[in-house]
Amino acid sequence: MGPLAIDMYIPGFPAISRTLHTTSSAIQLTLTAFLAGVVVGQIVIGPVSDSLGRRGLLIGGCAGFALVALACAFAPGIGTLIAARFLLGFAGAAGMVLARAVITDRFHGPEVPRHFALLSQIMSVAPVAAPVIGGAILSVSSWRVVFGALCLAGILLLVAVLVKVPESLPPERRQRGGLGGTFDAMGHLTRNRPFMGCALVLGSASAALFSYISGSSFVFERIHGTSPAVYSLIFAVNAIGMLLAGALFSRLSLRVSVNTLLTAAVAVCLAGTLTQVLLTMALGDRFAASWICLCSSCCGGSACSCRPP
Repeated sequence: MGPLAIDMYIPGFPAISRTLHTTSSAIQLTLTAFLAGVVVGQIVIGPVSDSLGRRGLLIGGCAGFALVALACAFAPGIGTLIAARFLLGFAGAAGMVLARAVITDRFHGPEVPRHFALLSQIMSVAPVAAPVIGGAILSVSSWRVVFGALCLAGILLLVAVLVKVPESLPPERRQRGGLGGTFDAMGHLTRNRPFMGCALVLGSASAALFSYISGSSFVFERIHGTSPAVYSLIFAVNAIGMLLAGALFSRLSLRVSVNTLLTAAVAVCLAGTLTQVLLTMALGDRFAASWICLCSSCCGGSACSCRPP
């Protein structure tokens, strides 16, 4: 749900700006609000699921996602859209955090990185499909229909959870610490250097990725003059690269040290970003150079996300 809600409406950023008579920075704030909702949602939903189990919260998250996506579709102004996007992020966080929690419920030891890499590949399907679907919708209709499609996706996911997803955390394994216990555990984790190193790498890679996500539609559509449909294809190609990078990480993790792979992924991400900066300073903003450098940075960032802290 999270990747769909992030990537489907991105090709429509310029159109939303025109329709709601607001600035590009205000439209980018809708993405920031969504990510803030994801952060708060994960902090709340994760600990609560440790006490109450995963399935019920996942059902509530899917239902809430569908309802708030419908609210986004009918938002009359930018303030309403920003608020609705925050709630959409909170609801979408259920699927994002609980999918990872289910992995730790069911797998242990060396199996965990492999299944996190598999999860990363599955989640990378959404960035491939979402902008293409969003671009196709925008070519025949308005950005509001994009949120209608997200509402439908939430309903379909709700049905799938009801029919196919069992509870992965039995009552005897549940914890009673609640949010207080979670924050206490977070305090201990901040003193764990290996954990903090991985968390900082993942956070930095995510910051770079979302800077690209929030600004690239304006760069390609306004500076380079591409249509929303063409931009969605550019975005999809980069997402395919991320999917392949995650698949490669998954295979290599069985034979190569995970920290070695993580170092290589950071190097690829850094090289793509620095090359983009240097080429822009020397030659100006070139279409092909921007696309290639952004793709390499996204691939490196995707591989970074496969290493669980």
